[in-house]
Amino acid sequence: MTTEAPAPPTLPLARRIAGVGLATASGVAVAVQSRINGELGVRLADGIAAAVVSFGVGLLVLLVLVPATPGGRRGLAALRAALADGSLRPWQCLGGACGAILVATQGLTIGTLGVAVFTVAVVAGQSGSSLLVDRAGIGPTGRQAVTPNRLVGAVLTVLAVLLAVGDRLADPGTLGLALLPLVAGLGIAWQQAVNGRVRVAAGSALAATLVNFAVGTVALLAAFAVEVAVRGRPGGGFPAEPWLYLGGPIGIVFIAIAAAVVRFTGVLLLGLATIAGQVVGAVLLDLVLPTAASHPGVTTLLGAALTLVAVLIAALGPPPRRKAGPPPDTSG
Repeated sequence: MTTEAPAPPTLPLARRIAGVGLATASGVAVAVQSRINGELGVRLADGIAAAVVSFGVGLLVLLVLVPATPGGRRGLAALRAALADGSLRPWQCLGGACGAILVATQGLTIGTLGVAVFTVAVVAGQSGSSLLVDRAGIGPTGRQAVTPNRLVGAVLTVLAVLLAVGDRLADPGTLGLALLPLVAGLGIAWQQAVNGRVRVAAGSALAATLVNFAVGTVALLAAFAVEVAVRGRPGGGFPAEPWLYLGGPIGIVFIAIAAAVVRFTGVLLLGLATIAGQVVGAVLLDLVLPTAASHPGVTTLLGAALTLVAVLIAALGPPPRRKAGPPPDTSG
């Protein structure tokens, strides 16, 4: 007589919906961060320098905040223990490098592309890579099957954002510059997955966020050093407006939320919800605070609405079952 193996657990619906709401709100914050860092890049005349400032400010805030909180101190101790016993691999702590690429592209491209076109390029990379990351089981939820709802949601999200900014994509120069945020989008899913694993190991979203910012700041400082050696120091001066230095603190909120909720949503659904927030935020910014690169119209509004529909399809469909067995060991 044989006994049937129990079905793998599903992701809790209530927590999944709450996670989607938080991720959508954090996506709006990312759109605001993109506008801030883009403007800072213009003022400094150097996108990488703007990224160093953004990440550096965030890191300074975390270096004060994390040791000052009991949860933060416990999280750092748990991280050291997880790294020592091998339950957390060192490469899983490198998600901040992908965040550094994203923030650098904000400063390098948004002044020319606008927030909306920047968003479509990030979305194109993020949607496909989220499916692959979930399928490979890199995130804390383990391997997740590609259900029809999740696949339709991913495809609709890309189509929706293309509709929102399609009139801008006819410019070959825009398409070429958009390759930078496209590459950044490819890395976002992996960043969210490994940051989620760091958060699980630490038991603290703040500790995971500190690791992310520390790694990202080191990567950006190295890139900035190379740039200065090749091109010299940036020509722009530091602006006086305080709001131009808020990109880092906004990034703290985004990374902390992503690290906290990815274990309930999976990487794809987290990415889709964040995308919805980014698109809505980008459209609102381009309407309320337009720049020379902003051209919102009817198709932009329709695309934003379709993006929200796509996320609802992916979120409210049958939850993906976690595949049985541990995720693959990719350490070697």
